[in-house]
Amino acid sequence: MSKTDENKNYKVVAENRRARFDYAIEDDLEVGIILLGSEVKSLREGQANIAESYATVDEGELWLINSYVAPYVQAKTFPHEEKRRRKLLVSRKELSKLWNATQRQGMTLVPLVLYFNHKGIAKLKIGIAKGKKTADKRETSAKRDWDRQKQRLLKQGG
Repeated sequence: MSKTDENKNYKVVAENRRARFDYAIEDDLEVGIILLGSEVKSLREGQANIAESYATVDEGELWLINSYVAPYVQAKTFPHEEKRRRKLLVSRKELSKLWNATQRQGMTLVPLVLYFNHKGIAKLKIGIAKGKKTADKRETSAKRDWDRQKQRLLKQGG
């Protein structure tokens, strides 16, 4: 049985590819997200962007700020706001850990991937990250280029 047969409901909706370049990700966490019906339909069509968004702990709750979910065309009566704040679902223990990381350690909560899990439920993977300096970004870029070049050399030699 192939992997696609096992996880036929698993679908990546949006990915923040720049996050790993801009931030040093220390840890990541899978969280639930509260969505409206038209938002879920829009996500199933793959119309979302989390590249410019971030998560924050505000008044004892975790929120996703500035994420974009395209309007669903058929939802004319009760449409949703495209860039509204969306509540994220975590346990109290995880919430206190996230609050501690952001408030005391100066970390940032960066959304990495928005996806539907194998049960068909919308989930968001957030990373607990520290911002990289320009020199660190250059180092990451140089390492990636060297790895690519190394692969080319191995491919040509073998």
